Amino acid sequence: MAIWTSRRSLLTGAGGVGVAATLGGCANARIIGFDKARKSLDIANSSEPLSLDPHKATGSWENNIIGNMFIGLTTENEEAEPVPGMAERWEVSEDLLTWTFYLRRATWSDGESCDAHDFEFGFKRIMNPDTLSQYASILYPIKNAQAINTGEMDVEELGVTAIDDLTLEIRLEHPAPYLPQLLKHYTAYPIPKHVHARVGEDWVKAENIQVNGPFILRRWWSNYIIHLERNPNFYDANNVVMEHLYFYPQNDVQAAARKVLSGEAGWATRFPSNQVEVLRRDLPGFVRVSTYLTVNYFSFNMTKPPFDDVRVRQAISMAYDRDFVANQIYKTGETPAYKFVPPGVYNYPSSAAYNWAERPVAERKQEAERLLRAAGYGPNNPLQFAFSHRNTSDNPRVAVVAQNDWNSIAPWVTVELRGVENQVHYANLRAKNFDAGDGGWIGDFNDAKNFLYLFESRTGSQNYPGYNNPRYDGLVHQSDFERDDQARAQLMLQAEQLLLDEAPICTSVFINSTNLVHPDLTGYVDNLEDIHRARWFGIRNA
Repeated sequence: MAIWTSRRSLLTGAGGVGVAATLGGCANARIIGFDKARKSLDIANSSEPLSLDPHKATGSWENNIIGNMFIGLTTENEEAEPVPGMAERWEVSEDLLTWTFYLRRATWSDGESCDAHDFEFGFKRIMNPDTLSQYASILYPIKNAQAINTGEMDVEELGVTAIDDLTLEIRLEHPAPYLPQLLKHYTAYPIPKHVHARVGEDWVKAENIQVNGPFILRRWWSNYIIHLERNPNFYDANNVVMEHLYFYPQNDVQAAARKVLSGEAGWATRFPSNQVEVLRRDLPGFVRVSTYLTVNYFSFNMTKPPFDDVRVRQAISMAYDRDFVANQIYKTGETPAYKFVPPGVYNYPSSAAYNWAERPVAERKQEAERLLRAAGYGPNNPLQFAFSHRNTSDNPRVAVVAQNDWNSIAPWVTVELRGVENQVHYANLRAKNFDAGDGGWIGDFNDAKNFLYLFESRTGSQNYPGYNNPRYDGLVHQSDFERDDQARAQLMLQAEQLLLDEAPICTSVFINSTNLVHPDLTGYVDNLEDIHRARWFGIRNA
C-alpha cells in the first residue's frame, strides 16, 4: 500500500535517519508548494549554497536565504530600497566621512542582546584575512579596510567602533553616498559574537546558529532542502505572516518550472525564458518579468595565453553576436550589452560602448580574423581554448551560440564547451582555473562603482580576468573622492571605456529577472535588484 506523507513530516520526524533512507519509504509524498493553512512557501532557488555564513557567501541564491535570516544596519523594503534595519536612524558628518548609527533594542533568536558590539565584531571578522572572505573588497570604503584585508594592518584599526551598546560609528576612506544601500548587503550583516566565542566557525551550523532576522535556520540537508522557520524574537515578528520557508537547489530551470506547474513550489527564482508564453498560458498570473540591475558577461583569463594578448580578447569579443542571443535565445525582453554598466544606474550617463558596436557581425568577424592572425594564430598555429559556462537557466544555450560564433571566425579556431554547476563554476573563476568563462553581476547597490570596482586590481578574486591597469585603478580611485556627481560620473565613464577597449571581458546581455510567483502571495514586488524578502509576504484569500 502506498504511504502518503509530506515533506513536513520528513523534516520533523527523520531524526538521525539519512534523507535517502527516509525518502525510500515515501515515494508518493505529497507536497503543497504554497500551503496557505500552514503559512509555508516552497522555493525553487537555482543553486545549492556553499555557505550560509554572510561573510563567506558570494551568490544571489545564497542571498535569497541569508537575507531572510539576518538584518543589517539598513535593510530592504518590498522594492529593495534601503530602509532602517537594526539602525533606527543615522547621522553623517559634514565631511561625509563619519557615519553614526543609532540602533534599536533587539535580540538574537536566543534572546541575547543584538547590539553595536556584534556589528563591530562582524565588520572586523569579514576584514580579517584569516576569514578568507571572497567578498570583503566591497567594504573597502571603510577606513583601513583594504590594508587590514591584505594583511598590512591590524584588524583593530578598522574604522568601525561600538561607542556604546546602541551606537555604532563607521569612518570612511572617502565619501560614499551609497553607504545606506551598501549596508543592506549580506557582507555587512552582524553575526552573534557570543555564539562565535563559544563554538567558533561552527556558529553557522543549524544546531548553533542564532539570527537577528525574521527567519531562523531549522534544517539544512545538503543538495536537498533548507528549512527556515519564523523567528519569534525578531523585532518585527508580529508583522511576519509566513511561518515556514523551504528552499530547494534547482539548477535546471525546466525542472523549476515543472515544480511550480505541479504545485510543489510556490515560487521559482528563474524560468526558461523561451517558454514564457507557454508559462503565461499554463500558469495565469504567475509569470513575473522585470528590469534587472544585472549584466551577463564572459571573462578572459589574462594571466595566461591566449588571453594575455589584447588582440585575442578584442577579436573574441567582437565576433560574438549579442543581438542574436538577446533576441533569439532569450524571449523576455533582454537587450544586447555593448557596454558593462547596465542602463538606468543612478547618476550615470551609461554612454560607453565598444568602438566597433555599430559594425555588422560579418564585418566584425573579418576584423577578428585579422586580429588573430596579427597575434600569430592561423592554420599552422590554431587558436584553441575552453569556454566554461554555468549549467543554469539559459546559459547552456547561450554557450552554444558563442561557440558557433567563435568557431566561425576561421577553420583554425576551435572552442570547447565545459558546463559546470553554478557554485563550482564561480569557484573556478575566482581561482583563475579557466580559459574563458561566463558569469553575471547583479548590482549590490545602485551606483556605477558597484560594477566598475570589479576590475580594480585590489578587488582580488572577484576580478575574474585578473585585469590590472594602473590607469583604470586611478580613474576609479579618483572618482571616489569627487563630490560633484557629474564629474564623478565622467571619471567612471572613462574607466568603463578603457575596460571595453582593453577587453578583459566580453559583455553579453542585460538580462531581465524572470520569476514564477503564486498570484496569491502578496508583498512580492518586482524591483531592479530582484530581492524579495519573505518578511513582507502575505497570503491573499487565506
